[in-house]
Amino acid sequence: MSDTALRDHFSAMARNSAWSNHRLLSACEQLTPAEFARERTSFFPSIQLTLNHNLIVDHIYMADMIGVGRANIGLEGDIPFPLASGLKKAQQEFDETLIAYCDGLSADDLDRIVPINWGTGDTSRERVGLLLSHLFVHQIHHRGQAHAMLAGTNVAPPQLDEFFLNYDKSRRQGEPYT
Repeated sequence: MSDTALRDHFSAMARNSAWSNHRLLSACEQLTPAEFARERTSFFPSIQLTLNHNLIVDHIYMADMIGVGRANIGLEGDIPFPLASGLKKAQQEFDETLIAYCDGLSADDLDRIVPINWGTGDTSRERVGLLLSHLFVHQIHHRGQAHAMLAGTNVAPPQLDEFFLNYDKSRRQGEPYT
């Protein structure tokens, strides 16, 4: 894959992530705050905690990529956004930042090595291109968990895999990021 094609792929993945977050968090806004926070079976025990975790990790990896340090992400605690509406707004702001970041990547940026202090005493040096790949896989993984938990509520989980194919364009017409 050429460097331009890889950058375009990451830009498309950033838009897909923003679109998926918008759909999923719009559905979550239909839950009561108690239902959003209710304990459920999953890796993280609530939709609220799972989707807050996703946003926190998004900020952590962005801090690594731009070199500001994980201690400076500006989010506190495991649930900085207890309401779905606040989380949706914060996630949208991050998603727009991630789209702009990916749109501006060069071949040198993708190959740039960033140091990561994992907070466990372990450190590593990672390529930005691989860190972005991991960020998108992490998001998809936890959105899937939240999606499954949402299926146990009275709110229907939204379709999250109608982004890339021409066949699906009509299904996402008028939605952001497409």
